[in-house]
Amino acid sequence: MIGQKLFFSAIILWAASVGVACGAPPAAAPAVVTRPATLDTATSRSTEQGLFQIAYTSELDPPAINTVHTWTVHVTTPDGQPVEGARVAVEGGMPEHNHGMPTMPQVAATANGDYRVEGMKFQMPGWWTVTVHVDAGGKQDSVTFNLILN
Repeated sequence: MIGQKLFFSAIILWAASVGVACGAPPAAAPAVVTRPATLDTATSRSTEQGLFQIAYTSELDPPAINTVHTWTVHVTTPDGQPVEGARVAVEGGMPEHNHGMPTMPQVAATANGDYRVEGMKFQMPGWWTVTVHVDAGGKQDSVTFNLILN
């Protein structure tokens, strides 16, 4: 009797761990992303909808692995006018590994369309993407930069 209870308890625990006990479908594996043969590694680009022009510079050139550092993100209108008072957010990750950055960068406006991004950290070499989101004047847009770190 005790052996039978342990057996059924083990089955229930196993089923719950794969979502069967609750009727949930198994979690889908994340899509595999393969690095494109060519990557645009420009440090200045237009946002996806063309609402802003974004450029970045890193205090470390090139950015070092496992070193927390600061970036400056410069935001302008398409005709080059600085965008002041925007809400800017930065996130990054490794598409081939399906993980993000080990830090949550914090952004603060400085002046003349510049935004200081503290807490940038890349924990391993490879292909990284960094996405800059901008919300200014009722307009939202973003751009993703590619980096290859050694």
